[in-house]
Amino acid sequence: MTRTTLVPVAVALVVFVLIWQAVVIVSGFPPFILPPPGAVVARLLTAWSDGIIQPHLRATLVEVALGFTVGAGSALVVGYALARSALVERLLSPYLVAAQATPILALAPLIALWFGPGLLGKVVICSLIVFFPVAVATMVGIRAVDTGLLELGRSLRATRRQILTTLEIPAALPSILGGMRVGVTLAVVGAIVGEWAGAERGLGVLINLARGSLFDIPLMFATLLTIALVGIALYLVVVLVERRLVGAR
Repeated sequence: MTRTTLVPVAVALVVFVLIWQAVVIVSGFPPFILPPPGAVVARLLTAWSDGIIQPHLRATLVEVALGFTVGAGSALVVGYALARSALVERLLSPYLVAAQATPILALAPLIALWFGPGLLGKVVICSLIVFFPVAVATMVGIRAVDTGLLELGRSLRATRRQILTTLEIPAALPSILGGMRVGVTLAVVGAIVGEWAGAERGLGVLINLARGSLFDIPLMFATLLTIALVGIALYLVVVLVERRLVGAR
């Protein structure tokens, strides 16, 4: 990130913290309802030094990585098929829209029941929530490829594979990576929802522990902050990949 980008981000962060502190002071809420930002940061540092967050963070990152890989990979294939085959679009589109319209929070208990509370269930939930935005972005990107380029490739006797790798994918890459920006953050949401449906470790589990048996509200806020930072970090990774591949600004 450049200096011109970092300055507004830093200013926005300072403003957010000041507003948070002002709300705590004006509202008079006790720390067990709304802890001040200083208490949350202190609890976050303590939780890291005590090794409380690390195992839960590792579990969530594994779920996110596997779920995003499976969901995005299958979405690329299906999105391409939707873009290039009217029959596939007619057959699959109603089911894809219906699946997207069904809240993942409602599906999570069923998936946990079918696949168990282990890693597989979390990967399935993450894959489902990642799939739709990446598939739609892929379909839109492939359909937007200049038909003149495709005709030129065919006139030069390019094979189907050559057209795909040298024309279609490079031209559709900005749209595909835009879908992956959305998908990678949704993968974090899917992992947390899956952990709420049933898990032994994960940041979602830590939120439930902090809110319930431990009644440690600063720890809950610290965990929420960790989740937000994970989402931001993964989003920036996709942005960096996009800049490297397509030179996006």
